[in-house]
Amino acid sequence: MKKLLLLSIIYVFLIPGQSISAQELKRLTLHQVIELSEVQSPNALMAMHRFRSSYWQYRTFVAQYRPSLTLSGSTPDYSTAFSRVWNSQTSTYQYVSTNILQTIGSLSLTQNIGLTGGTISLQSDLTLENDFEKETNKYITAPLSIRVVQPLFRYNSLKWQKKIEPLEYEAAKKTFLSSIEGVHMQAVQYFFSLATAQINKQIAEMNYLNADTLWRMAQGRYQLGTIAEDELLQMQLSWLNSETARKEAEMNLRDREIRLRSFLGFNENVRIELILPSEIPDLQVDVNEVLDMAHKNNPEMLEQQLTLLNAQSNVAQAKADKGLNANLIASFGLRDQDPIFSEAYNKSNQQQTVRVGITLPILDWGLGRGRFKMAQSSLELAEVQTEQARVDFDQNLYLDVEQFNLQSEQVAIAAKSDTVAMKMYEVTKQRFLIGKIAVLELNNADTRKDQNRRAYVQALQSYWNYFYNIRSLALYDFLNRKPLETDFEKLLD
Repeated sequence: MKKLLLLSIIYVFLIPGQSISAQELKRLTLHQVIELSEVQSPNALMAMHRFRSSYWQYRTFVAQYRPSLTLSGSTPDYSTAFSRVWNSQTSTYQYVSTNILQTIGSLSLTQNIGLTGGTISLQSDLTLENDFEKETNKYITAPLSIRVVQPLFRYNSLKWQKKIEPLEYEAAKKTFLSSIEGVHMQAVQYFFSLATAQINKQIAEMNYLNADTLWRMAQGRYQLGTIAEDELLQMQLSWLNSETARKEAEMNLRDREIRLRSFLGFNENVRIELILPSEIPDLQVDVNEVLDMAHKNNPEMLEQQLTLLNAQSNVAQAKADKGLNANLIASFGLRDQDPIFSEAYNKSNQQQTVRVGITLPILDWGLGRGRFKMAQSSLELAEVQTEQARVDFDQNLYLDVEQFNLQSEQVAIAAKSDTVAMKMYEVTKQRFLIGKIAVLELNNADTRKDQNRRAYVQALQSYWNYFYNIRSLALYDFLNRKPLETDFEKLLD
């Protein structure tokens, strides 16, 4: 029985220790959190997959301008029927029974012509025809044929795609870089959210210890009659409130830690402790430089260009559809037939085809004209919206740059205020201990100490938020003086 009791005690003390030791503590700086967010956060992974989709869309566009080689065929192609055949001797139609099996193969090389919107193709055909009715076989060959299809007076989609698709792919690159900067800003938000929770926990612990000490001292001084009962009760209330605040700070700390842990892709066995940045870069940016970089790099600028191009494309299509449309089809080739395969290629005869088909709306009740006017109105609206969006973008950028340039001074003031408030609290505390001031003044000093400590952390957060916001707008690294870039080929692996 004693052995069983001893084993139970050992189990109770050892198992919790094992679970605690199984947790890994990571002490992370802001820079480390940002680096981890680039490769592990869900938003960064989503940005990568969106870029991959845009890449393959661009590759599909590029493939349209390259020759395509296609092999097609059908076997078996069997038919039995009565076919109407003209008899020149009797000048009448006769119905002849057919029972034919065909095996057909075709090899074609096709190239789109972006400049004109047409296509040119080379084709070679081979057909083996078995006539079971006549008990004969023959090879039908078309060794080479050239075919040109050229739309006339029609909307050239290839021409407009050549303008739009490369710009969309460039916008996709810029959007990816901008999305990563957005991830950086999220990382800053999560970092300082947890850092603030850590500060609040430290403040709560310190306040509890101070309140506990002061409560005990107040009890002794009350017994000596040096303080009144209302002051004693005030100290007791402060002690009780500090205990409540300590527990709330602990719960808030766990909540913020879970959020950051999830954002960085860590499991529940990882504990995170953050190290606040002690310094900020000595950086002031020129608003005109940021504006130039933003106009050159920001994906919003490219999106505005794409909006105008798409609207212009719609106008061109509506204009072409309301007028004369024609297709020119021309082909030239060789053709022969023979029961012997080798002979089917010896005496090929020429064959040519030229055809022009036209479509001209005669009566559409204004449908084509209405679509054209709608497309024109959409283009004019897009031009106005684009110009207004550019003006709004520039104005907001000016404000963001001015706000960023103020942040370093704000951080310095907040740091100084934090130091002064802490020193003021210590002086007030000592004066209270020797009975020079009342408890109300001590509480006020304590409150200001906590407020200024939190204000310093908030000033740091604001600085880094504006820092990465400026980077996101200009897609430019102002510290290292170079554009933001990444290995896009690596993203496709």
